Order: sequence, then C-alpha cells, then structure tokens
Amino acid sequence: MSVNTLSKETELRLNEFFNQATDPKSFAKAIRRVNYLLAMSLMRECETLQIDTKSVEDGFYWLNELAEILNPYLDAE
Repeated sequence: MSVNTLSKETELRLNEFFNQATDPKSFAKAIRRVNYLLAMSLMRECETLQIDTKSVEDGFYWLNELAEILNPYLDAE
C-alpha cells in the first residue's frame, strides 16, 4: 500500500467542499446509493456498464472505501 500525503491545496479544497457543499455523512450516503445502483445495473446486465466492468468494479471499491472513511457504516458495531 502506498502512502500519499495530500497537498495543502487539496486539503483546503476538501475542507471547503465538506464545509460548504455537503457534509461527510450525506456524501457517504450518496456514494453508497450510487454504488448500489451501479451494482444493480451490473447484475441486471446493463449493456452500457458491461463495456467497462473493470473500471466500474474499481470505482465501486474505492467509493466504498471513501464512504467508510467519511462515515463508518460497515465497521460500526
């Protein structure tokens, strides 16, 4: 696993995004909803998503990881 540090500019933009555009909890909920829709579309063999299944698979994974960082749900007891 590689360790990357965020630039100060990126940190500022993320803080601004979560302070002005949305909150982390709402954003995590939106990510989970999009991932659910993507998964359902793939299971129903949507032709558009079948073209690039690997990319959708990777996006699904990383969006779930981000959602868990923003608002832990799967690890919550």
